Amino acid sequence: MAAGINKMDKQFKRIKGILGKNCKRSSQNAIRYLTHLKKTVKTPCRLTGIEDFLWEEPYVIGGWDKREYQELKKNNPSFTDQFELLELLPPNSGDDDIIAKVKRISDQKIFEIGLSWLECTDFKHINYQLIDDYAVWHANY
Repeated sequence: MAAGINKMDKQFKRIKGILGKNCKRSSQNAIRYLTHLKKTVKTPCRLTGIEDFLWEEPYVIGGWDKREYQELKKNNPSFTDQFELLELLPPNSGDDDIIAKVKRISDQKIFEIGLSWLECTDFKHINYQLIDDYAVWHANY
């Protein structure tokens, strides 16, 4: 347990190093985080979903029609897909989540997904920690 707390302490320290004392989740801090990530995230960067995306929830958790789900996945991003990061964009108006413009590996379709919903596929790559820290900030502040 102490190791997990130590890891979180280090993570929160890194987040404070980026945002300063006021780490509250806001569109202003998201822009500050975006500036940092644009300087530090290395490409290529392969991403996947952390958990099912909102549109998928009724199919994954609620047991809705599996065939319909497979059909919808053809035109919608799925948390099971792998994506190549193309660009990091500012949050949409009134939101506080950085937008990741991504290309799905399997069919080259382009999507825009909130970065807090994504993680790197390579746990050893520096981008993994950078994007994971961002997701932790977005979920906990």
